[in-house]
Amino acid sequence: MEEKYVREEKIIDKTESEKRQELVMSILQVKKELDKANKNYEYAEEDLIDYYSYQIKANCSKMDYLLKLAKEKGIVMNMVEQIKIKYNEAM
Repeated sequence: MEEKYVREEKIIDKTESEKRQELVMSILQVKKELDKANKNYEYAEEDLIDYYSYQIKANCSKMDYLLKLAKEKGIVMNMVEQIKIKYNEAM
């Protein structure tokens, strides 16, 4: 019985620039999720209040972590970079 093996391809690490951009994109995504959870919390009823408060707390913790990473890497975002990132995200 003959078995065929698929040749493994080397996984290419991301460049530092790609890692920084991915971190910024993650921060923006968490910000969107946090805004959405806050908005939903305003209109939540009964059991959903607990659900959205949990989401808010989880997203705040995630945001704190991501901002800490960004600070350690020396990433500073200005409005121009945010606009460029949002424009590229929409495409």
